[in-house]
Amino acid sequence: MGYQNLAECVADLERNGHLIRIKEEVDPYLEMAAIHLRVYEKQGPALLFENIKGSKFPAVSNLFGTLERSKFMFRDSLAKVENLVALRSDPIKALKNPFKYAASGLTALSALPLKQSLFKNTFQKTTISAIPQIVNWPMDGGPFVTMPQVYTEDIDKPGVMNSNLGMYRIQLSGNDYITDKEIGLHYQLHRGIGVHQTKSNAKGEPLKVSIFVGGPPSHPLAAVMPLPEGLSELTFAGAMGNRRFRYFYDDEGFCISADADFVITGTVYPNENKPEGPFGDHLGYYSLTHQFPLMKVHNVYHKKDAIWSFTVVGRPPQEDTSFGALIHEITGSAIPSEITGLKEVNAVDAAGVHPLLFAIGSERYTPYLKEKKPQEILTIANHILGKNQLSLAKYLFIAAREDDERLSTSDISKFLQHMLERIDFKKDLHFYTNTTIDTLDYSGDGLNAGSKVVFAAAGEKRRELMAVLPLSFNLPTEFDSFKIAMPGVLAIKADKYQDALSAKKDIELLKSHLKSQDLATLQLIVVCDDVEFTAENINNLVWVAFTRSNPAADIDGVDDFMVNKHWGCNGPLIIDARKKPHHAPELIKDIEVEKRIDRFWQSGASLFGI
Repeated sequence: MGYQNLAECVADLERNGHLIRIKEEVDPYLEMAAIHLRVYEKQGPALLFENIKGSKFPAVSNLFGTLERSKFMFRDSLAKVENLVALRSDPIKALKNPFKYAASGLTALSALPLKQSLFKNTFQKTTISAIPQIVNWPMDGGPFVTMPQVYTEDIDKPGVMNSNLGMYRIQLSGNDYITDKEIGLHYQLHRGIGVHQTKSNAKGEPLKVSIFVGGPPSHPLAAVMPLPEGLSELTFAGAMGNRRFRYFYDDEGFCISADADFVITGTVYPNENKPEGPFGDHLGYYSLTHQFPLMKVHNVYHKKDAIWSFTVVGRPPQEDTSFGALIHEITGSAIPSEITGLKEVNAVDAAGVHPLLFAIGSERYTPYLKEKKPQEILTIANHILGKNQLSLAKYLFIAAREDDERLSTSDISKFLQHMLERIDFKKDLHFYTNTTIDTLDYSGDGLNAGSKVVFAAAGEKRRELMAVLPLSFNLPTEFDSFKIAMPGVLAIKADKYQDALSAKKDIELLKSHLKSQDLATLQLIVVCDDVEFTAENINNLVWVAFTRSNPAADIDGVDDFMVNKHWGCNGPLIIDARKKPHHAPELIKDIEVEKRIDRFWQSGASLFGI
């Protein structure tokens, strides 16, 4: 739909049964997030909080909480934009099917940003502390903006067409920030805003930043889209929203989104940082306090009937999971088309997105070989790990399309089973050590520092995976419980992790004990703190195994060896996925807050029956 603003979207959702108003007063400290999480877990409606303690502004969340609701909001533009993205990824499609793509050029042209100064008088001024101070998790360093659109321009090529619109988290207060005058920005230097900051730093000039909140739902979607090179986020926002992105510049030269509900403007000076965090993040843990860029606030604008927009970040699935599903609907084959031979890639949401990738590629090298082995898919794997956000992954499992045309990366259990039935741990593991990993991932040996590993499998099925342990199976007394988590995968409980030396002794003891047992069809052992939790379902298994381990440090194997600097093992692979002292704490709900919000579901309350 061509919503002019967020209020139009809210009204449309409410008319069609997709939104509930919460009229009772609600505390922005933990309560709003707890309500959101409970409603999202039940795949419930969007929520409009009308009465927020300490703020006159209402707030909306869970807009993108289901794929159905997202597609409803973009029901008039989704198909056109899918064609536009496909055309930019593969222009030859327009020549092959000119009638299908004829409208795409017009869509892009009509979506060009529109500069209009007449909107200047529709904004009023407020302060940072007047905005809803929403805190999501008990250990968060303060209130954060969790649905921002952060706008910057290239100092060498100013103007909207060379701008960046990204979703980077913003800390509004807490830590050492001066109230109403300073806020914190969290982003990596390789991101669009980071490139702009690096250029400004080189010239010794401050970077101008505008933070938009609210506006039509196409605007936050544009801020998170992995768009093809040359397709502007502002143009995409216009195409997706059936309404050109309207903007103007204020008296201080900051770009203002004319349809946004709130705009915060400010400057980031070279080498000025302050501690930002902690923050409950999408890996299911807190990202801890670190030095990040400081933004000095100039102005805080808002519309007359402004609505604050927010979400809650935590262990998947969350609202950003549904966001991701919508992005996949739109982009479809955009990433595979950029890497020759890649058929499918999936950042596994259940494992916190960035730690684990599943991929399928073509394996066409030396087809005359009697026994197929990973070759082309290793080349593809290198491309994947060098591609934008995919480069943050620690674990990459890649299979050959020719081995099973029906295989899908979206089915976690079946994909893992396919891999474990075929992989040869003597030769099919490939490590990248002393490299970078996600800033939010604390499983490595320092901030941004860790390792990666590629699991590559191609060829015929080698084995039936163990579904039941043999009666003769046993473990040392130090390992007091175990359970098959899925065919071929065993979860084993070990003593609490103390340090690297004692952990090595634990694993060596386990390896020595298992070496004499017949475990040919057992492929993976996950050493953990809680067997029942880890083996309860596939989501728990991949979350524990891949968020609590650093491949080079925590992978071992029964009867392992080193040949020509290549590590492998003849028996089952072992991942030590116990919590380590340097790991960040996991996100745990506040029990008292959970009890308090029960009142919203009582008879006569706003969420009764939801």
